[in-house]
Amino acid sequence: MTDSLHIVCPHCHTTNRVRRDDLAQAPDCGSCHKPLFMAHSLALDDSNFDRHINRSQIPLLVDFWAPWCGPCRQMAPAFEQAAAQLEPKMRLVKVDTEAAQNLGARFNIRSIPTLALFANGREVARQAGAMGAADIVRWALAQRF
Repeated sequence: MTDSLHIVCPHCHTTNRVRRDDLAQAPDCGSCHKPLFMAHSLALDDSNFDRHINRSQIPLLVDFWAPWCGPCRQMAPAFEQAAAQLEPKMRLVKVDTEAAQNLGARFNIRSIPTLALFANGREVARQAGAMGAADIVRWALAQRF
């Protein structure tokens, strides 16, 4: 097991090398000096999604959603609560499929909300439908990758 991990900054999208032991110590970005973990989800789009999926060495849990979707809006607070519980073990991100239609098409998103878990640049699990915070955390931690 390597002593350090690559973590992409949620603010400037620079890749940082962070010692595994320092993940829980609120590390800052070496470039913009802002926190690498915020205990909140991160909105990604076509321009920055691939950098986070391919460069971060922690799993990314993606909420594919749309602003017009009632269940998506209902699940949003639960997703934020899950982010506070799951970071820094994994990064929680949101992709607005209305604004980032290419990503919705690329990952064959057919219903929303859909959660997709990515590890090492590839999708390892998917779950459609709204869930509460405890269910999101339980589902994410139960996945094997």
